[in-house]
Amino acid sequence: MNILIINGSPKGADSNTYRLTTAFLEGIRQELPDIQAKELSLSRMEIRPCLGCFSCWNRTPGRCCIPDDMGQVIQDLLWADITVWSFPLYYFTVPGLLKNLIDRQLPMLLPFMEEKEGQVGNGSHPSRYDMSGKRTVVISTCGFYTAEGNYDGVYSLFDHLCGRGNYTTVFCGQGELFRVPEMSARTNEYLSYVRQAGREYARGGISNQTLELLGQLLLPKEIFEACADASWGIEKASASAQTKKESDTLIFTRQMAALYCRESYPGKDMVLEMHYTDVEESYQILLGKDGSHVYTDGSLTPTTKIETPVTVWRAIAAGEIRGDEAMMQGLYRVTGDFTLMLKWDNYFGGSRLQAKRVEETSPQKGTNMNIMLIPWIVLWIVPAVHKQWGCLISISVCALVPLIFYRNRKTVYDILTNAFVTGVSALMLAGCPEKWMLPLSYLSFGVMWLVSCFGKVPLTAHYSMNSYGGEDALQNPLFLKTNRILTILWGVLYLFTSVFTWFLMQTPVSCFVGLINSVLPVFMGIFTAWFQKWYPAKVAEGKLY
Repeated sequence: MNILIINGSPKGADSNTYRLTTAFLEGIRQELPDIQAKELSLSRMEIRPCLGCFSCWNRTPGRCCIPDDMGQVIQDLLWADITVWSFPLYYFTVPGLLKNLIDRQLPMLLPFMEEKEGQVGNGSHPSRYDMSGKRTVVISTCGFYTAEGNYDGVYSLFDHLCGRGNYTTVFCGQGELFRVPEMSARTNEYLSYVRQAGREYARGGISNQTLELLGQLLLPKEIFEACADASWGIEKASASAQTKKESDTLIFTRQMAALYCRESYPGKDMVLEMHYTDVEESYQILLGKDGSHVYTDGSLTPTTKIETPVTVWRAIAAGEIRGDEAMMQGLYRVTGDFTLMLKWDNYFGGSRLQAKRVEETSPQKGTNMNIMLIPWIVLWIVPAVHKQWGCLISISVCALVPLIFYRNRKTVYDILTNAFVTGVSALMLAGCPEKWMLPLSYLSFGVMWLVSCFGKVPLTAHYSMNSYGGEDALQNPLFLKTNRILTILWGVLYLFTSVFTWFLMQTPVSCFVGLINSVLPVFMGIFTAWFQKWYPAKVAEGKLY
């Protein structure tokens, strides 16, 4: 199979649309690795405008009188089984370079008039060559927030060229985002959909599900337009009188502010101050219920301040380095309210997928620490009140827990819990004294926490990740270190509790051992909630590493 790619962008290989075209071709190659592909980059070719002399119809039939590259283009069009037209939208139609090529296809037609069944328009010319079986793909990006309603001229043109419904389109708005490194997470996601479209096209046609994904906005309309306006470095209110372009750092800050999701407004205004230490520039971003605004005069009192080289922050925004890793390396400092940093993706989530996804048949399952804790709590409280019934209840709870996993993802600690609790309960039913088995259960619980610290992910991280972005949190070194410290402390607490329980079981209050041992975990829970905020904030200030 032969594929011809016609790159009609004046920017050539730097074209935003060309990135989509390349991804589409990659998808085709994954299905058809033996295809032959050829690219024509019109920015490097000489294709002059048509003279309208009709020499190609009467004097030199099938051959244009202009001696340029168009003769080879026609041969390539005849060679191709699939022609991919790749271009940006210019004034609601194709760029001038590409229009010249389209005009110069006249030698491929015969001069006679004819009417075709189902044709677009009135009257046409028959093809000089057999073009049956050839397929056409049209790929384009535009600078508006959506492609919808902006490609009427392109549709009309290709309806005449190919016939309505006889070609495939991939039209994408917000095309300029494909050259913005800070948007790479979102644009790379979209390009994966384009590759999928290429694979499906090679198999016969693009599915409705993939077409729906391709039709999603890269960013919401208001966020994209705010970012686009900010990129020019000109205040809209004074654009007509503006003579000096804003600094690149201020433009970058305005674009970052434009990504603010006002739906995440916490109920009170926040002021984020960005102090770029390498260029000695500071700007403040007011984050309010109605949106964001950038202040250049430092007139506000910051609630959170970030001191960073602009090169570092750009690298973080572009995905070249993780923000948490840069913080751990001391590449930037944060002072003030650290909550903004903990919920950064909520407040500045414009680069993430904003449009409605095609939902999976089953919802994403998360972990649940209660599934792990409940069997232990039952074991520690109920058998101390009534040994036989308590052990039976503990075993029953362990038997019922797996039924909950249809809604939650289980961890290895959920499995170990069921095994330990069932085993201890069975041993007590068999006659083992509870004064030994209950301390042993606390000891087993504490050892499980401590042993997990020697693995890549400590126990608490498996469950607390749900509040910090899910699986992505497990790549965050600060998140893992915070949880490793907490896991060690909890493990030590339960080792101490096992010893304390052994002594308590020798006293008349042994039946209340579970309730008594609940006091310290309550205080430890309060400490955990405080430490989860305090420790990352101190690291961000550069006081702890």
